[in-house]
Amino acid sequence: MSVIYMMLIISIIIAIVFFIVFIIAVRNGQYDDSYTPSVRMLFEDELVKEKPKKTKLITKNNK
Repeated sequence: MSVIYMMLIISIIIAIVFFIVFIIAVRNGQYDDSYTPSVRMLFEDELVKEKPKKTKLITKNNK
């Protein structure tokens, strides 16, 4: 039973270490994207196609 407690404590310590490393990386700008905004202007925007208006067909049976 003591092995479970020991493994639980070790896993919590490892999780805290990973979380601290993640926070440090975010604060240092590791995940900032400086490449995409400069490339985004090279691609054209997709054209939005308008749907044609639906018209009712008037026939002899449909008055």
